[in-house]
Amino acid sequence: MDHATAGALFRAAVAGDAAAWKALVEGLSPLVWSVVRAHRLNEADGIEVYQTAWFRLAQHLRRIREPDKVAAWLASTTRHECLKVLKAARPLPLSDHPQVFDRFSDEPTPEEAVIGSEEAALDRERLHRLWQAFHELGERCQRLLRLLMASPAPNYLEVAAALGLAVGSIGPIRQRCLRQLRVLLAERGVR
Repeated sequence: MDHATAGALFRAAVAGDAAAWKALVEGLSPLVWSVVRAHRLNEADGIEVYQTAWFRLAQHLRRIREPDKVAAWLASTTRHECLKVLKAARPLPLSDHPQVFDRFSDEPTPEEAVIGSEEAALDRERLHRLWQAFHELGERCQRLLRLLMASPAPNYLEVAAALGLAVGSIGPIRQRCLRQLRVLLAERGVR
C-alpha cells in the first residue's frame, strides 16, 4: 500500500469510517507481519505483538500528525514491541559478529514476505470474526467499549456523562461486556 493511500484511509478511519479502518488493517497487515517475522518471534509472541501494534495505532489515531507516514509509524511501533518481547524473554547476547543484529532489519526476506502475506490472510479472517462478535454485543456494550478505546482515552466522568451512566457502574459494565465478547469470540474459535 502506498503512502498516499494509507494516509487517505487513515484520515477516513480517524473520522470514524469503519470500512476505511478495515481497509487500512488489510493493507498494512503484511507490513506489520513482516516486521514481526524479521524478529523471529514465536507464534504466540508474534500474535501478541501484532495485536499490540494495532492497538497502539487505535490508541493514537488522533495524535498522529502525518497521516501519510502511518505505515512508517506502524512499522516502528511494531519493531519497538518486538524488541520489548525479546528483551523480556532473554537478554541479547553481546557479540563481535554484526550478523547477530541482522534479524532487526526493517526489510523482510522474500520468505518472510510470503509467510507474512499468508499470515495476513489468516489475520483478516480473525479480524472479521472479531468485528462480527463485537456487532453482536448490545448497543450499550458497543458504545461503552468504543468510548473506552478512544484516543486520547476519556476518563470515567466523561464516559459516564456521554452514556448517562453512574461513574461507579462503568467498570462492572465494562467487565460484563468484555466477558460477553470473549464468549462470542470463543464460539467463533478466535483466541
